[in-house]
Amino acid sequence: MTDPLLAPDEPNPVVLTREHGTSDFFLTGDHAGRAIPRRLHQLGVPDSEWDRHIAWDIGIAGVNAHLSAALDATAISQAYSRLVIDCNRDPSWPSAMPEISEFTPIPGNTGLTEADRAARVAAIFTPYHDRIRALLDARAAAGRRTVFVAMHSFTPVFKGERRDMQVGVLFNRDVRLAAALLAELRAEGDIVVGANEPYAITDDSDYSAPVHGEQRGLVHVEIEIRQDLIADAAGQAAWAARFARLLPAADARMRAGQ
Repeated sequence: MTDPLLAPDEPNPVVLTREHGTSDFFLTGDHAGRAIPRRLHQLGVPDSEWDRHIAWDIGIAGVNAHLSAALDATAISQAYSRLVIDCNRDPSWPSAMPEISEFTPIPGNTGLTEADRAARVAAIFTPYHDRIRALLDARAAAGRRTVFVAMHSFTPVFKGERRDMQVGVLFNRDVRLAAALLAELRAEGDIVVGANEPYAITDDSDYSAPVHGEQRGLVHVEIEIRQDLIADAAGQAAWAARFARLLPAADARMRAGQ
């Protein structure tokens, strides 16, 4: 038997806030953290790269903390860097443990064995998604309604291309909440909003929303906020306050069939 990837004193991959929150909204943060298991020696990536978007969703942990408090919503986030394992990808996909991210080589992800990959799945991916499943199962067993909201952030410039939208609303087959939220965001009048921009959800691009939202038949949406807007505490609080107002409004709009 091989030693576990994580030592006992290293962070738990699961960060859970307000487990018994009363809100219908259930928040996730697949890329909220940037911890690195010591055994992986920073994956051979220089220190400077760990502050960049390739390592994590900058600002989303703070947004989720404020939003969870404002809504009294359960929020569950993942503490380890997406470069170790991307918890919004199926572990069998190459993009789950990328050998290059944007233009940055990730030496520690080159030539991984099946045992190497399995160790990361067992230590990080499985505990995180199993906890999400358990929480959603408990809510269903209690007869509670759940609105699944996957929270992410995106870089203002990717591979030299500037993104002008400040926020994106992502969806796949189920557009109910996404359409209502897009209407609420566009009515704000002071922001540029993207529909399935800068990314679109597909069966082979994402994991959390398709598996925990769509496959369960839950009302769901994925939200992307531009990172320069939430890089500091003030921006995180402001955008959380905006979504604390707009998510319930969008849910009400959707339920009213508007």
